[in-house]
Amino acid sequence: MSAPLVGQFDPAMTAYMNEVMAAYREVFRTRNEATVLVDGTSRAGIEAALVSLIQPGDRVLVPVFGRFGLLLTEIAGRCGAEVHTIQTEWGTVFDEQAIIDAVLRVRPTLLALVHGDTSTTMLQPMERVGAVCREEGVLVYADVTASLGGNAFEQDAWQIDVATAGLQKCLSGPPGSAPISLSSAAVAALDRRRSVEAGIASSGAAVSEQRIHSNYFDLAMILDYWGEQRLNHHTEAASMLYAARECAAVLLEEGVDAAVERHRLHGAAMLTGLKGLGLTVFGDEEHRMNNVVAVHIPAGVDGDAVRAAMLTDFGIEIGTSFGPLHGKVWRIGVMGYNARRDAVLTTLSALDSTLRRAGFAAPPDAGVAAALAVYEDVAP
Repeated sequence: MSAPLVGQFDPAMTAYMNEVMAAYREVFRTRNEATVLVDGTSRAGIEAALVSLIQPGDRVLVPVFGRFGLLLTEIAGRCGAEVHTIQTEWGTVFDEQAIIDAVLRVRPTLLALVHGDTSTTMLQPMERVGAVCREEGVLVYADVTASLGGNAFEQDAWQIDVATAGLQKCLSGPPGSAPISLSSAAVAALDRRRSVEAGIASSGAAVSEQRIHSNYFDLAMILDYWGEQRLNHHTEAASMLYAARECAAVLLEEGVDAAVERHRLHGAAMLTGLKGLGLTVFGDEEHRMNNVVAVHIPAGVDGDAVRAAMLTDFGIEIGTSFGPLHGKVWRIGVMGYNARRDAVLTTLSALDSTLRRAGFAAPPDAGVAAALAVYEDVAP
């Protein structure tokens, strides 16, 4: 990110943009030509997708199993959608058939799904819903912010029309750039709302009556900027593009499948180690994300004090959660660069020490020992 900046239409910059597009096609596992970056954090990508795809009055279906399903619900409502939700208890996921049944009942224009919801640490299966939605003419949007690169995701094979991510989770980058990939069907939906702002439009250019209700997040214009026209929609955030390019390069050098397996291994070691400390895992373990674990805060333990001591004494940050889980669980990430053996073992050792001082004690080094047993089961 400290590399020198170049102009947004410098041949070097446009070459970097093309490299980024090609790299993220591999990351998303797609052949979508419309694979670009939205300048802003992961939420910028989410909002760009929804505001560009949703017309006021459209029916949108959102399965909610945590905080970020509620976020999709709110953004869709702000876009003027007729929002329908289905709900399941936090810590669980939906059976895919329940989502399919809701699609057939509601007949939405768009199904908006969170893949991995870090508020509950749950990973929603979505291998089957895309095919049904495609048959029914329903677009599918997936928020893969927290899951991409650390959990299996196959955009084309699962027939997901739009997916958005961020850099700061399993991709090991800084927040500030949101990769996005759109199918040809999604691009066709954008084309029906396409307008070019007056200051850069050619003479006599039509203005759509269904114009996208945001200029900055207008994906039709963003695609024109990244495409052969290089239409000047905004000034690309050059340093963030450098970061996104490097994140993809590092991931692809390791291999997406290898990175997913790395997250699975170290996530499993963390999970087993936390159990070894005598902590109770929150939620459905079968559908847990590889890259984050939630445990119940033990009775009588001040959860915030433990978090503060972990940060102050060991330089390790663990989180609580949101809404109904705030102050009731700790969430411990094992993602990106930190999905490695020494980070897992150091965190477990520090948590062991901190818990003892808080009055909750497990057998000495039980967490580290349990995690080491997971590693020892892996062939060298």
